Amino acid sequence: MARPTVPPTGVERTFGDDELIVSKTDIKGVITYANQVFQRVAGFTESELVGQPHNIIRHPEMPACVFKLLWDTIEAGNEIFAYVINQAKNGDHYWVFAHVTPTFDASGRIVSYHSSRRSPRREALPAVRDLYATLLAEEKRHASPKDGMAAALRLVNDLMNQNGTDYPHFVHTL
Repeated sequence: MARPTVPPTGVERTFGDDELIVSKTDIKGVITYANQVFQRVAGFTESELVGQPHNIIRHPEMPACVFKLLWDTIEAGNEIFAYVINQAKNGDHYWVFAHVTPTFDASGRIVSYHSSRRSPRREALPAVRDLYATLLAEEKRHASPKDGMAAALRLVNDLMNQNGTDYPHFVHTL
């Protein structure tokens, strides 16, 4: 199954503060596990999710550079927290505060990734939306998606440095 081509509806879905969306992927980002909360909120069945790339839920308003930062961090063996806007199967969207970690085997080799997503702090979303709109605009300014992502990644790092922080600390201060 390819990523849905359904346009965004503009309708936001939410989930409980006491609920966790959980997924596991292989080292290439292919889903190997999706809990029932994930299935319900995203509107996919387990069989529609397992075996698919995790970007099946990628919302078009989510900057690619944030995923580049995420992947660079977890592939280096570190955890990351990030605000992410996802798209449900029907085009609705939902915000999450994600915690993504690598899973290691006995020899210390990364064998998979685990993501737990909580309901975001609602008061944090305006700052995240503003940042992501700026980054997305930078990505779209370039003819090449790769160049756009690289430019937006430099921009996010510059913006964070100007404020004496980095992305991981920024998300925790919201």
